[in-house]
Amino acid sequence: MNHLDPSLRSSKVLCVDLDGTLLATDALWEAVLALFRQNPFSIMLLIPWVLRGKAFLKQQVSQRVVLDVAKLPYHAEVVEFLHQERRKGRELVLVTATDRGIAERIARHTGLFGDVLATDGKINLRGLAKLQALKHRYGDRGFVYMGNAPVDLPVWRHADEAILVHPSSRLLKEASRVVNVGHVFQRQTRGRLISILSAIRIHQWIKNLLVFVPLIAGHKVANLPLLAGAGIAFGAFSLCASGVYVLNDLLDLEVDRAHPTKRNRPFASGKLGIPTGILLAGLLTLSGFSIAIMLPRRFFAILGLYVGLTTAYSVYLKRIVTLDVIALAGLYTLRIFAGGEAIRITISAWLLAFSMFLFLSLAFLKRCSELYLLRGYDKGHVEGRGYREADLASLTNLGAASGYISVLVLALYINSSQVTGLYTHPEVLWLTCPLLLYWVSRIWLKAGRGEVHDDPVIFALKDKLSYAVGVGVALLMILAI
Repeated sequence: MNHLDPSLRSSKVLCVDLDGTLLATDALWEAVLALFRQNPFSIMLLIPWVLRGKAFLKQQVSQRVVLDVAKLPYHAEVVEFLHQERRKGRELVLVTATDRGIAERIARHTGLFGDVLATDGKINLRGLAKLQALKHRYGDRGFVYMGNAPVDLPVWRHADEAILVHPSSRLLKEASRVVNVGHVFQRQTRGRLISILSAIRIHQWIKNLLVFVPLIAGHKVANLPLLAGAGIAFGAFSLCASGVYVLNDLLDLEVDRAHPTKRNRPFASGKLGIPTGILLAGLLTLSGFSIAIMLPRRFFAILGLYVGLTTAYSVYLKRIVTLDVIALAGLYTLRIFAGGEAIRITISAWLLAFSMFLFLSLAFLKRCSELYLLRGYDKGHVEGRGYREADLASLTNLGAASGYISVLVLALYINSSQVTGLYTHPEVLWLTCPLLLYWVSRIWLKAGRGEVHDDPVIFALKDKLSYAVGVGVALLMILAI
């Protein structure tokens, strides 16, 4: 969208903002998250640093972390535009409120800029401070400024021309009143609401249907008060799980950006900002606990344990080989245990054992699927995990064995005395064993062919035969009653 004829556009030095303009993210927030990943307790240092000023804060954070600037999300169309301008011989200068240490690394990586003006530990180069620096160096109307936010308006008032990156309609109108707008990079991405819905992963809420398992196993589905209690438990777990998903995505930014598909996630790609993610994670988790107050205290405690364990998984446990899959299996099983506590139904040891082995198999499958996927992109390991392509055979054996053991536990349960109290025709349940053996064998074979999504739950949701097996198991349970 051009507002001026290209032949009339200014050829003066082009001063380019960084956060939200060249980058689709904020470098300070990226550095703060990197500091947290490096040492979660060091985040407490932010308070005294902030008290000494924003410039000091940025300097201290920058000195303690090394951002992988090559993996940061850049606006591709802006980078291409700047390369074209540089080839024409135009002088480009990076002018940013980001700390100089980070800004200079980005300038070296892009190879676009002849000079860098940035925050130096004493002066936060933002707004009026940025304007003063530019006027001092280039004079009034002696430069063209590329920016993206209302804070850039004072700079544009004294620029020869403005270039806007993904502005709101209001900002575009305000900028047009004070300066000639030479070029506008319009936002091409999907809407913000769609990105938020993608970030909270509503499709993953199906995992939380596990809280209904005790209700089904205890043959209490027709009990409306208990059904309502399980529904509340589902809502609480879903909101808290979404909060943790957002937190996990924030902590995994660098890892996701190195992944062939996860790099398109809202936070990794810069479609959603880090502050939005922090706010989302807090609100979702708080909402989940607010709903949980309606249920027994033990459910509330288990929900707290779930959030604590998932956070520990996101921060640390997922990087430890084998312990990560055990943690994942435990978190699935914890949902079933929580469902029992929500409606005060005692969970059978048989059910917990079956669940643990089945979910352990699915957790191993998730890791195998990731390795198979990355093998297609010539990557021999999973970023942020401890697994390598050489581990595939071992992981496959462990995962398939866990799946078969879950079916063995089911067979032992069918042959136990506890079944006769719940089923009139328990012998019918034996037919569920070949169905589950078929499903476990088939999903592992498909994983070996690279046909399983890196999340087996998503695969099952899209797989017609998985639905058929599920319906078959449900019908057999009904016939056994």
